[in-house]
Order: sequence, then C-alpha cells, then structure tokens
Amino acid sequence: MTTTLTPPPVDVSRELYGARLPTWGPRAVITAAVAAAAAAYAVGVNLLQAALLAWVICMVLPLWSAAVEGRRKATDRLVTTLVSSAFVLAMFPLFSILWTVISKGTKVLSAEFFTNSMRNVVGEGGGIYHALVGTLLITGAAAVISIPIGIFAAIYLVEYAEGNRLSRWIRFLVDVMTGIPSIVAGLFAYALFVLFFGEGVRMGIGGSVALSVLMIPILVRSTEEMLKLVPNELREASYALGVPKWRTVSKIVLPTSLAGIVTGVTLSIARVIGETAPLLIIVGTTDSVNFNLFDGRMASLPVFAFASQRNPGIPPEFSIDRAWGAALVLLIIVMLLNLIARLVSYFFSPKGER
Repeated sequence: MTTTLTPPPVDVSRELYGARLPTWGPRAVITAAVAAAAAAYAVGVNLLQAALLAWVICMVLPLWSAAVEGRRKATDRLVTTLVSSAFVLAMFPLFSILWTVISKGTKVLSAEFFTNSMRNVVGEGGGIYHALVGTLLITGAAAVISIPIGIFAAIYLVEYAEGNRLSRWIRFLVDVMTGIPSIVAGLFAYALFVLFFGEGVRMGIGGSVALSVLMIPILVRSTEEMLKLVPNELREASYALGVPKWRTVSKIVLPTSLAGIVTGVTLSIARVIGETAPLLIIVGTTDSVNFNLFDGRMASLPVFAFASQRNPGIPPEFSIDRAWGAALVLLIIVMLLNLIARLVSYFFSPKGER
C-alpha cells in the first residue's frame, strides 16, 4: 500500500506580490497615532504638537513597509501617507474655523437676536435685525445689477465675438478684475458717488455697486465656461431649421447651460456677501434699520461683526458675543447658498451627468 503525500498549500498572493504587511497593519498604526495624540492633548500638550506627534507615528508605516515589503511598496506607502497628511492639514483650518464660530456664536442665537436692532442698546441685549436686512438688500441689489451684465457679456464673448481682438481684450480685463482687492472696488464706488453726491456720501446702493464690481468678473467667466460646454451640433441644428441666432441662444443655448449658470450666480453671491472693506467705505454702519438703499447709512453683517469686535464698549463681552453670532449667521447664509448651488446643479443638469 502506497501513501500519497499532499504538497503543502502555496500562498499565491505571496508568490505574486512577495511579503506584505498584515491587513490590520495600517489601521493599527493610524489608531496608535490618534490614541497617542489624544493622550498627549489630554495631559496638556497643545493641539498642534499633538497633531505633529500623530504624524510622526504615522511615518512608522513606511519604515515598517520597507523592512517587510521592500523599497518599492514602502515608497508607495510613504507617498500615500504624505498625500493623506496634506489632506488632513488642508481640512484642519476649515474644521477649526467651523468649530470656533459655532461654539462661540450659538450661545447668543435667539428670537430676540434676530428680531431686534442695536438702537438705544448698551451692554446686554440687542440683535442683528438691522444688519441682516441691510445685507440682504445690498447683496440683492448687487445681484440685480451684476447678473444681466455678466450673463450678456458672456453671451457676447461666446456667441458673437469668438476669436476677434475685442473678445481677447475683454477676457484679459475680466481676468484682471477677478483678482482686484475688494477695497479697490469700494474706493471706486466711493469715487463714483462723490461725483454725484459730494464728499462723505454714504448709501446702500453704493455698496451694491461695489459688490457688483466683484461679482461681474466671476459671473462672466463662469457663464462663459458653461456656454462653451453646449455642443455646437445643437446650434447648427437650430440654424439649419432657419432659427435666428438670438432665438437659438435664448431657446437652445441658455436652457442647456442653465444649471451651470445658476450655480455660478449663486457662488458669486456667496463670494461677495461677506465682504467688509467696500461696505465700510461707501455704506458705513448704523444701529437702526434702514430699508432705503438710496438714503443714508445701512448696517450689514460683516461690518456689524467688525465694528462689534473693534469697539466692544463696556463691558466688552456682550458686544464680542454678538460679533460671533453675526459671523455664525453669515457663515450659515454662505453654506445655504452653496447648498442651493449644489442642488440646482444636480436637479437641472442633464440626467447623464448626475
């Protein structure tokens, strides 16, 4: 009777890829890094030093990989660790800002905070009603001024002036305007209104003009890119049916790019709603509610937060708390605008792009 010996099983993965770290290895290193950072922070080490300690521990993973897997796999794990570290470092300021604003601003949020102004208020009490109204009116007027100009300028560049010298100069100037500091827009609006109303002019519509200077370049560039994405076949099919150019643009091109245009409009509004310098120069601030854009000073959320922090009064804690509350409300408005842009882009984009 013969006995058949069964050969030992062969680890195909090891044969193909060589020695590898255990699957729990990366998770164990990350867990150890987080635990060490938390323990260091608990005993009094500051947050930055704790994060640096966690990063040093994570660098053990490439060294371990070099000892077990070889140089090539260790290099891959090293680059992965560096890229992941860069992502965490980029997210750290964002979450730090959110945590700071939310933790300091939520304690003053109340019905009184949203329905009262600062008229005749000293110390505790008051609210941001006057600043909220001013922000919405000034930004709304800026949108009314900027949206038609930005969209029509983009239509001209894409549909009527593509390739000529004037369009190249317009694009160059739009790119330059995109990078101008916001205070320059405020000085421009102030100089413009001084010509008509004299020195010391302060009115809400001037702030709208200053914000529109910042909005128009963003709208032109975003709308231009969206119009360029419309396939030329749609235009040619419309022209082949004898449809005039203006009707092709209004009935074919604009509806096709509507989602991207609305997204650009919403993001441009979110970009300028928190500007402080231009409004401080041309609009000023006040403690009372003003619904008239063409008469007198108006309050706004960014200027209100700035003024409350700079001149807190006595005692200062109430004014500083209101500044954090105004900053939180402004942050919520910007987040809502970005959410609306995302939803519009999703629901109005072609089904194949969702």
